[in-house]
Amino acid sequence: MNAIGFDSPTISIRNISFSRQKRSGFLGFGSLGFGEAARDPRRGRRPPRFPRRSLVISSASLSAWDEKPFEPLPGGRRSYLDEEDVATFLDPPKELVPLDPSSFNPAAYLWKKIGDVPEERRHRLLNLLKDRLISRAWEITGMRYDDPNLVKLNGSSLLSRDDDSMPLEMWSCRTSKGFLMDFGVLIRHPCLGPSTVSWMKAFNVAIFRAKDGKTYGRIIPRASLFGSIFTSSSPLYFTLSQLKEVMPTEQPCDLAFEFGDGLLDLQDYPEGFPKPAIHPFPFDDHLAIYIRHAGPGLLVGQAWQEGKELEQVPKKFCGEILMVKDYTDRSEDK
Repeated sequence: MNAIGFDSPTISIRNISFSRQKRSGFLGFGSLGFGEAARDPRRGRRPPRFPRRSLVISSASLSAWDEKPFEPLPGGRRSYLDEEDVATFLDPPKELVPLDPSSFNPAAYLWKKIGDVPEERRHRLLNLLKDRLISRAWEITGMRYDDPNLVKLNGSSLLSRDDDSMPLEMWSCRTSKGFLMDFGVLIRHPCLGPSTVSWMKAFNVAIFRAKDGKTYGRIIPRASLFGSIFTSSSPLYFTLSQLKEVMPTEQPCDLAFEFGDGLLDLQDYPEGFPKPAIHPFPFDDHLAIYIRHAGPGLLVGQAWQEGKELEQVPKKFCGEILMVKDYTDRSEDK
C-alpha cells in the first residue's frame, strides 16, 4: 500500500486498482461503483473507455495491457485514454457519479489518474480540461488536506529541494477566465485592453532556486505584442514561499507566488533572464497566487489582488489556474 492509499503496481505503471468488465457496463473501485454511459450528450462524443488493467498476469507472454492506450479518431487523430480518464473524473456523466462518495478521497484518485498520464503527454491536459474543469480541479484538491499522507506529496521535486543548486523548471499555464477587469480599472489603466487579457489567459512560469537558498519564479507571457513588452521591461518576478492558507478565503493551500513591487535583490538568476524591474499594475498591488499540488507535474492555483491599502477588499485576480510541468527543453522561451 503506497502513501496515497493505493496498492503499488507489481507489473507496470499501467496497473491500477480498478478493473472493467467488458460487457457488464460496471466499473469497480473498492466500494466505489460507477455505471457506464454509452454516450455523453454534453460532449457530443463517447466518454473515454477505461482500459482493463490486470493486477495478475498468468503468463509471461501476456501483456498488462489488453488494448491500446488510445482510441483512433477521424482524420488520424488519437484520443488518449489516460488523459480522458482525468477529464471524465472531473466532469463525470451522471451515470458515472460514485454511488458512495464518502468511500474514497477524490483528491487521491485524481492524483493517481494524473500520475497515470506519461510525462511526455501530460501537457495535453492544458487543452483537454475546459475552463470549468480547472475550477473543479481546485475544488477537488482541497480534499487532499483531509489525508495526512496526501498532504506530504508534491507535484514538483524542485519545490521540495533543500540544496542551493539552480535547476530551472518551466510550467505551461492556463487560466479559466483570464484577467477579471471591472470598468473602473479600465478607466484608470486604459493600457489594459484585450491584449492584456489574451496573454493572461495562457502563459508560462519559470521556477528556479537561487544561491541564497530561496525559490523564485517569473511569469513569461506567450508570444504577443503586449506580452513582449512585459517580457523586456517588466519580467514579473515573484518569490515562492511555503504557505498553508489562502489569505482572503482561509482555504488550505501549499505554496504562494508573491509578487511584491518587483524590485527583488537577485544577485543571480538563470542565464538569459532580464534584471528585476518594478512591476506594472496590477502586479504591483500585492498580488499573490496560491498553489495546490494536484498530481505529479500538475498544480492548480488561485490569484488574488490583495491591495496595498489596509481597507482594500481583496479581489480575485483571475479564474483558477492550471499549471503543467514542461518536461521538454523550453529554453527559447526565456
